[in-house]
Parts: sequence; structure tokens; C-alpha cells
Amino acid sequence: MSVDEAVRTRDSGVEVDVLVSPRSGRSGIEGTDGWRKRVIVKVKAPPLDGKANREVEEVFSRYTGLPSSVISGQTNRQKTVFIKGDASAIISKLREQIE
Repeated sequence: MSVDEAVRTRDSGVEVDVLVSPRSGRSGIEGTDGWRKRVIVKVKAPPLDGKANREVEEVFSRYTGLPSSVISGQTNRQKTVFIKGDASAIISKLREQIE
């Protein structure tokens, strides 16, 4: 699966559909889930009090160097993350990490 299937371009950035795996041994982008069409993100934090959501935002900010926020799925493993910035640059950085 290509990253493009999990990413939607918006006026001021991109939305990325993600599948979060909390309480993992390490944090980072792990690849894609072709069946769900989502980017897989592992985080060390437990899914309590928004800790996993904050770590997901930190992971995307670390990989892209841009601000990110969870905009849907706050209490679900399937989330949508918004990354603010130039869409083509963001998609390029995500491709480098995943493909």
C-alpha cells in the first residue's frame, strides 16, 4: 500500500489516517495497513488520559518537523491526524519514512 491511500490533502496541510498500537516497546511509524488503508504508528504510552494521542502527535511532529494534532478518533485506535504545512513536502517526508 502506498502512503497516498492514507493521506488527504487539505488547504493548510494534510490529514493522515492512522492505526495506533499503544504500549509498544518503541515509538515510531511502522508502515501501512493495506486492508484498513492506514499508517501504523506504535507508541510507548498507554491509552489513558490522552497520553497515547499526545505521543502520536509527537511522532508525526518529529518525522515532519511540523505541528500535528489528532482531530478524530481520540478514544479509538483508528485516528486521523492533521499535519499543518506544505502538503507535498509532508507527503514526501512520510513516503521517506514508510516506503
